Amino acid sequence: MCQHQPACPTADSADREAAHLVAHHPEQGWSLLCNGVLLFEDTGELLPDGQIIDPHRPLRSEQVVAAA
Repeated sequence: MCQHQPACPTADSADREAAHLVAHHPEQGWSLLCNGVLLFEDTGELLPDGQIIDPHRPLRSEQVVAAA
């Protein structure tokens, strides 16, 4: 699907979110990447094969508990 040189990461690679934007709709909360991944505002993803990736937004600093 990607026509860029060098090619963007594939949908099944760990760095799939680094692909170029094809469509961006912040008012609807989603973006389409050139590798076919739908990236949602909450950091969840829908892969081209229908696999769902749960949101993985990092914790805010007040949510992090330091080990003693």
